[in-house]
Amino acid sequence: MAKCFHLKFRRNKKKLGVARQHIKRGEKTILFIDEIHRLNRLSQDALLPDIEERNIILIGATTENPFFYLNSALLSRSQVFELKPLSEDEIMELLKRALKDSERGLGNFNIKATESALRYIAKASDGDARKALSALEIAVLTTSMNSDGLIIVDEKIAEESIQKKHIVYDRAGDQHYDTISAFIKSMRGSDPDATVYWLAKMLYAGEDPRFIARRIVIAASEDVGNADPMALLIALSAAQAVEFVGMPEARIILAQAAIYVANAPKSNACYRAIEEALADVKKDRTLSIPDHLKDSHYPGAKKLGHAKGYKYPHDYGGYVEQEYMPKKKKYYNP
Repeated sequence: MAKCFHLKFRRNKKKLGVARQHIKRGEKTILFIDEIHRLNRLSQDALLPDIEERNIILIGATTENPFFYLNSALLSRSQVFELKPLSEDEIMELLKRALKDSERGLGNFNIKATESALRYIAKASDGDARKALSALEIAVLTTSMNSDGLIIVDEKIAEESIQKKHIVYDRAGDQHYDTISAFIKSMRGSDPDATVYWLAKMLYAGEDPRFIARRIVIAASEDVGNADPMALLIALSAAQAVEFVGMPEARIILAQAAIYVANAPKSNACYRAIEEALADVKKDRTLSIPDHLKDSHYPGAKKLGHAKGYKYPHDYGGYVEQEYMPKKKKYYNP
């Protein structure tokens, strides 16, 4: 049989000491740490010897991405499970169970909840059981009994109990990065409907519209580029307009720019060109600037041969063949 402890940060050493005594008696100890991401690195390291010696079975729960907050040593000794949101039907089952449960639920109340009311709560809770159960409790406790002694929870009551749909979104965590990633990839993939949906999700969750505008500007250059140069102009105009107008009207401007970028022809030739050129500058020997391209606007420059032999393209109708780089390399492929 396993003993179970819920770890309080201030008492971790004491609990681990007790666990060592249990293992000597052949008893296993389950150590549950809620919000494990709040443990600092030193505290995480302190758990490692007892995990390795199997003095404890560690179970940690966190609302954050463990790969960002837990050190690699602890992660390498752990199995990571991602808990997904509940389905609408699963939430419905929980709500109906809560209505009947007289010990831990609302079974002691004389309640009549309509199917449409429960369905509304289940949908608006967005897979969060706690949100759904709290809304149902508010609906029951704030509704007066009718003449027959019944508390009737209809769709109107349900709407009032969960006034704004809850969206799981953190402006500095997984949901932030995953949603903006979906938004960018939808624009790149030329799907205006998906693009505007992910935009709507971010705006509804309270994302900074200036952040979204910056991503549209980047996509206009990275994914559209010279296939449609107007995309960058529209994206820049939208970014300026968002600053000038502000929310909620800025949503229209962002939608216009994002849909334009999504519908525009695509080319990442400029992006690939600068990436390849940067890679060459970083890893290869730096190329010397040809003398005829060097600056000659200071005293003594001409004595050094700077600009000697340079052909001014406009004297040749706008184009003339000459060396601009000592080593030929193709970067831009439109």
